[in-house]
Amino acid sequence: MNAPASGAVGPPPPFDPEVAAVLAAIDVPPLPFTLENLPKLREQRAVLPPPSLAELARDGAYRVEERAVPGPAGAPDVTLLICVPTDAEGPVPVLYHAHGGGMIFGDERTMVTEVQDWTERRTAIVSVGYRLAPETPHPGPVEDCYAGLLWTAAHAAELGLDPERIIVGGVSAGGGLAAALALMARDRGGPALLGQLLVCPMLDDRNDTPSAVQMAGLGIWDRTANDTGWTALLGDARGGPDVSPYAAPARAADLSGLPPAFIDAGSAETFRDEDVAYATRIWQAGGVAELHVWPGGCHAFDMFVPHAPIAAGAREARTRWLRRLLAATD
Repeated sequence: MNAPASGAVGPPPPFDPEVAAVLAAIDVPPLPFTLENLPKLREQRAVLPPPSLAELARDGAYRVEERAVPGPAGAPDVTLLICVPTDAEGPVPVLYHAHGGGMIFGDERTMVTEVQDWTERRTAIVSVGYRLAPETPHPGPVEDCYAGLLWTAAHAAELGLDPERIIVGGVSAGGGLAAALALMARDRGGPALLGQLLVCPMLDDRNDTPSAVQMAGLGIWDRTANDTGWTALLGDARGGPDVSPYAAPARAADLSGLPPAFIDAGSAETFRDEDVAYATRIWQAGGVAELHVWPGGCHAFDMFVPHAPIAAGAREARTRWLRRLLAATD
């Protein structure tokens, strides 16, 4: 087969065989990811309830509570799920978590069990329940997340947390929100963050990278789903010239002065190229980033195909990064 001409986009990269087998066995998506279908899509997801507080306690490994804390000015309170290791000695680092779900699904309990596994009880976890789009467009969701971050930093002592060791993180839309929080904290003089853990982050509303084109109609979160998520958040502004970097961090003109980043993606997913570009621009700005692109991985492959060797490798890489980051401040 001839290589594609310069500037052309070739065929999609192949899925890892174990990823491909799982994708073939499930209906992806069960309905087209459009705003018209959103109520039904949410109904289908509601069949699987979020973990209970007792389940999140992991047989007593964590002290778990939910708190309603002040939201942005003029907005409702924000719910924070707080999980603190019970064997912690002294103030513990905290991973401040924004959940995934394409800006249109999820709550503060979404994906927390996976984050608990990555952190190995080395950190507390504070997970924020931000308002979802399209009911709450930008800047509501990210401002909810920032309000929760400010409250967490200000009340760290009473929670047994270390305000000097806050890491922001998330998966997919949550990774995009975490990247936005790092930008906001830098620009607003907010908490000095220790790091940012960006797992297959959703960063660019323009949805026009080669990987977005290649993966159209394929995988867990394709170009149509991505368009739906961004349109829910931004409306007619999506893809236009005036999108805020706090909505789409890929729009940021300046990526200097950010905390060290961990960024990963699958080679066979929509977000591959925007994530690689974000890491590259952090390096170009003189910053620190660790980048992994997992061959044959679909979007969030380690959650959908947890038994695959590349899934184990991805989880281990995140844990190793966290260990190194925390060891440097012990």
